[in-house]
Amino acid sequence: MSYPALVEPAAELSVDEVRRYSRHLIIPDVGMTGQKRLKNAKVLVIGAGGLGSPGLLYLAAAGVGTIGIAEFDEVDESNLQRQVIHGQSDIGRPKAESAKDSIAEINPLIDVVVHNERLDNDNVMGIFEGYDLIVDGTDNFATRYMVNDAAYFLGIPYVWGSIYRFDGQASVFAPMLADDAPCYRCLYPEPPPPGMVPSCAEGGVLGVLCASIGSIQVNEAIKLLTGIGDPLIGRLMIYDALEMEYRKLKVRKDPNCALCGENPTVTGLIDYDAFCGAVSDEAADAAVGSTISVTQLEQMLKEREEGTGDFVLVDVREPNEFEINRIPGSVLMPKGDFLNGSALEQLPADKKVVLHCKSGVRSAEVLAIVKGAGYADAVHVGGGVVAWVDQVDPSQPSY
Repeated sequence: MSYPALVEPAAELSVDEVRRYSRHLIIPDVGMTGQKRLKNAKVLVIGAGGLGSPGLLYLAAAGVGTIGIAEFDEVDESNLQRQVIHGQSDIGRPKAESAKDSIAEINPLIDVVVHNERLDNDNVMGIFEGYDLIVDGTDNFATRYMVNDAAYFLGIPYVWGSIYRFDGQASVFAPMLADDAPCYRCLYPEPPPPGMVPSCAEGGVLGVLCASIGSIQVNEAIKLLTGIGDPLIGRLMIYDALEMEYRKLKVRKDPNCALCGENPTVTGLIDYDAFCGAVSDEAADAAVGSTISVTQLEQMLKEREEGTGDFVLVDVREPNEFEINRIPGSVLMPKGDFLNGSALEQLPADKKVVLHCKSGVRSAEVLAIVKGAGYADAVHVGGGVVAWVDQVDPSQPSY
């Protein structure tokens, strides 16, 4: 099904623009009118990371006249495996500024607006206003729900993408364009339980997968802006990079949707962190008074080595993470082994249990399990191995 173009055509293309976009102009479906629409378009890309990198580059190359970048983070060396808009010399720079410079190299004929700030309830509506389309490259559920809700309240369609390891998803959410068009909440009425779905930082992502899904997002953006083709409205594209398989599923509008349904209960922005939750209530409760710092752990390890204290230090990460870096003296027992109960059989009954993971989220979840099994004095390490490398042993690589 086709939809009206989101943008009216610009008055004209310059000679330089005609030369630059000639391969678009000779496509009958795009032509001069379509390219003028792209020139007149204003698109906001949320995130200049894995999905935002190819998204920004191809939107710029396509001739989208105004591109906004909403990104607050800085370039880290671990980003370069997939975030191709940044380079070695950009490490430590704000991602938004690095992306802006790369876009200027791709296409100096467009305007770039930098929003170098974290999106939150106080600024999201103001940042979104004035854009014709949102391209969402976020990597956490709280921000995704906020983007969906803010875009809905402002009547702005948005293109969504998600990646994890070898799998990617993409869709277009635009209830304002059709009565039967779903929003993100129609697809995911509730976020997954805390700790159930690891982030890319915990679970990893194949670098080139970002290009596959990011390109799909730009493809959908061009179709919406110019009014050509059949956008992924009401459909979910699923990509399996290992099997090289694309599938499409129909997504129907939920009449009971809390946002766009017949009797909405979400009528304004909400507390999205509370709605999604970083950790479960059980984990949060277990961590109260049972969280130690990496400097406290360092002292405990010295005492253990001197024979004045004893405990078992358990790393609940995955084996491949354990190969990257580790806290000396730790033993590996992945979180999954605690979920199925097998790890509990290996814990000593006569020693204090100290748990850690990469950042402290998984270890908090395991802490709740361990305390529930009777290890009342068990603790976990806030910040995990990331904090250990940052504060205690910077000679180890981080990830």
